[in-house]
Amino acid sequence: MAPSGQLAAPALQAVLADATLAGDWTLDRAWSTIGLRSSALWGLVPVTGVFGHVNGHATVSLTGEVNGTITVAAASIETKNARRDKHLRSADFFATDTFPHITFRVERIQQSGEGVTVTGTLTVRGRTRPLTFPAKMAVAGPSEVWLIWNLMGIASMQNTITVNAVFAKR
Repeated sequence: MAPSGQLAAPALQAVLADATLAGDWTLDRAWSTIGLRSSALWGLVPVTGVFGHVNGHATVSLTGEVNGTITVAAASIETKNARRDKHLRSADFFATDTFPHITFRVERIQQSGEGVTVTGTLTVRGRTRPLTFPAKMAVAGPSEVWLIWNLMGIASMQNTITVNAVFAKR
């Protein structure tokens, strides 16, 4: 759950521009989650899961420019069904023996509307593609930032990735 401190667009822009958030940030794994929901896996019931091993870091420049990386251990997918998890790790899906990581590289975060627009590249199974999406951002003081987003249709129209990324200032 994000803190209630989500900033309105002008306030967020001001915090990014006045160097309040400048510095190096690390993903807080205790508070961050990456979930997967697929409504058509094998054509049966909806499947939900989480990735248990996630790392990340970010840098905010003195002028408010943001870049960073979130790395997911693809084999850490957990759906509470060992057989299904093994299949998801196989070459049919994530091919974790060949491609152990899913990586999102953040190239830019900019204020837009009620939140932010995140721009970067996503690499899954060795294929990298550009990705831009809206997210919510909450600043919980000078040393904690929350980013929350849902990516629908990331692999097909039946899949949703939900990311709650909490960063702590180093």
